[in-house]
Amino acid sequence: VQFVESGGGLVQPGGSLRLSCVASGSIFSPYPTGWYRQAPGKQRELVAAMTDGGSTDYADSVKGRFIISRDNAKNTVYLQMNDLKPADTAVYYCNQVFLEEVPGGPSSEHDYWGQGTQVTVSS
Repeated sequence: VQFVESGGGLVQPGGSLRLSCVASGSIFSPYPTGWYRQAPGKQRELVAAMTDGGSTDYADSVKGRFIISRDNAKNTVYLQMNDLKPADTAVYYCNQVFLEEVPGGPSSEHDYWGQGTQVTVSS
């Protein structure tokens, strides 16, 4: 299984980016899917999650600014990021969400991680 994240880049505060993640297999459905991020010197954290049924949950730090969505037919999950802040600077990853993981909390050990996509918010 491979995850390929894309869409990151350098953006000014207040700007927007849309991240995409494609899985090589049918890894997302019927499992919850999530976006994680890891800033330098910090633990990787879950920021947004979406169930196969469409329910979503977000870390408090991104609630109201980020939107997660998925296209099961394309094995793709998206993260629309609006009103970006310097604190959002991190490498972003996607993966299945384990039961013990909650948005805003640290990620558990996963067998697979993609290369991630760098998001830098700076003026």
